[in-house]
Amino acid sequence: MPAMLSRFPFSSTVALLGGLLPAAAAVADLEGDPHELPAFIATGQRVANEEPAGTFAMPVSALRFEPLVDLQARNLAEAQGDVTIRGGIFENTGFAVGALNLFDPQTGHYFAEIPISPAMLSGPEIRTGLDNAFSGFNSAVGTVGYRFLPIASRGEVSFGIGEGGLRRGRLLAARAPRESESSALPAIDLEISRSTADGLIEGGDHRFHRYAVRAQWDGPAGRTDAIAAYQSKFFGWPNLYTPFGFQETENLQTRLFLLHHQGRLDSGGTFRLGGYFRRHSDDYEFDRTRPGLINPFEHETEVWAGAAEAELPVGGDRWLRMRGEALADTIESTALIFGRFNSRTYGRGAMVLENRPEITPEGVHGWSAGASVDTTNRDGTAFSPLAGWWYGWRDREDGLWQVSLSAAQTTQVPGYTALNSDPASGLFRGNPGLGRERSRNLEAGLVREAGPFRLETAAFVRRDSPLVDWTFAEGQTARSANPVRITTHGLEAVAWKQWEWVDLAAGYMLLSKSEDYGDAEVDASYYALNYARHRATLALIARPAAGWEVRIDNSVRLQQPNSLRTEGGRRSWLTAVGVLYRPPEHPQWEFSARVSNLWNDSFQDIPAVPAAPRQVSGGIAWRW
Repeated sequence: MPAMLSRFPFSSTVALLGGLLPAAAAVADLEGDPHELPAFIATGQRVANEEPAGTFAMPVSALRFEPLVDLQARNLAEAQGDVTIRGGIFENTGFAVGALNLFDPQTGHYFAEIPISPAMLSGPEIRTGLDNAFSGFNSAVGTVGYRFLPIASRGEVSFGIGEGGLRRGRLLAARAPRESESSALPAIDLEISRSTADGLIEGGDHRFHRYAVRAQWDGPAGRTDAIAAYQSKFFGWPNLYTPFGFQETENLQTRLFLLHHQGRLDSGGTFRLGGYFRRHSDDYEFDRTRPGLINPFEHETEVWAGAAEAELPVGGDRWLRMRGEALADTIESTALIFGRFNSRTYGRGAMVLENRPEITPEGVHGWSAGASVDTTNRDGTAFSPLAGWWYGWRDREDGLWQVSLSAAQTTQVPGYTALNSDPASGLFRGNPGLGRERSRNLEAGLVREAGPFRLETAAFVRRDSPLVDWTFAEGQTARSANPVRITTHGLEAVAWKQWEWVDLAAGYMLLSKSEDYGDAEVDASYYALNYARHRATLALIARPAAGWEVRIDNSVRLQQPNSLRTEGGRRSWLTAVGVLYRPPEHPQWEFSARVSNLWNDSFQDIPAVPAAPRQVSGGIAWRW
């Protein structure tokens, strides 16, 4: 652990961690998932194609057509994808695995660099509002959460080829102890994936590798997961980060070592705790034909983190949720050297009292009230309240209705790219005077559930004061980090239903914004004002005949005008199709054909960054 932890200003966080850890000694049997999610967290399969056409699957892959997420890609989504929620920017979205919030202190561009195989994780859970305010970390708008899956004995070997010289392969092997073997033996799963391509446009090549191994102990004391994972990604793209027409590249390496435990308490409560070490290396080239033309952009960050949370019954229908986490980071960089510091320690504590009665036909009320505290040794401390109310009832067919109101504040601090870039010259202009960002969210929601049908809607207004954006001014050749006061109004809805032969999921998002950059010279925004005014998604999984499966995802949008966008206009229709066949006589075999960007849409997710063209690929897999 870095020595700087000795200077950590985290008295409230340590107190909360200390209160949770002794409680873990009173563990009873673990039955199923020890952390039951509140109804207002968006879960369920709303995306048809979780495997991409252009490379192997990563945790970010399932977000490309997620109704509640706008993923803005450079090259492939798996190459570099900015994940935004509810009109925020990539810096406002966090990622969590179990109780642990994974973090990159340099920039939110790398938040989604998670070297864990999706085969080891659940599908994504999109956490907003109260739940993000309670469990998120340095993510003012939302968190994408994953849970560890139990390990079962199985295996897979798969290969794929496609346009642009695409070659990809994957090996997955897992073994769980037999009942006759010692309970001390862990279950083990490991995965090796590789993908290379020359690309479909000049300078659009990639070379990806991932290695992940996990050990899992599952017993009466709970379930423990230990993971070691490594991922390397080299990829190129014209105008990757700048609009000057150069062939730019990124070379990324991410190492992750993680330990996580979850269990039940004798009182009926649950707890989760763990820690991780993450090292991320980044080498960016502005012009791949002339390496080092601009000041070298080589960075390496390290993060040490620990977290614990518990959910305890306190009488009647009342539950107390508590959470504490501590994190320390460092950065070494050739370019990010103009700020006030290159290391930082963070602490966070949250506590919420909830009344959660069982929903009946007569109707019941529930409520939540609590607060969180965020602190660092560089930015001071912030106190944030949160509160919510809901009313739920069941109709004559035992269908569920639930309406809710909530309000919450969240805060975050800027990363090193915004703080430590040269404020006077270079491609990316920093601002060492940037401080803590605050976001206040007020929303109303409706949930309807009837058998295999579920509908979730929310209307919200969020005030960010400030939010750190990257902007452009006429006559300059750089993008600059500037604070903006911005108000976002939004409406979101997602619904899904399953039938015997087909599953459907549909989503819609409406956004509008008003912004104030103060005295800053701003002519255009790369991120905060790059959003869809209207966006609709439709996912379909059809099973037309024995062994056959057709998966189709659609995303249609009308984008807010942006003068930096050079091609593709404001309208976009993005479609991905997967056709799979598993012979009924030999179901261990799978043959697949996949297409991304079926209509070859040229819409630029990020202004001035060319869209990825249509990609066609095919594959074969053998599972046991």
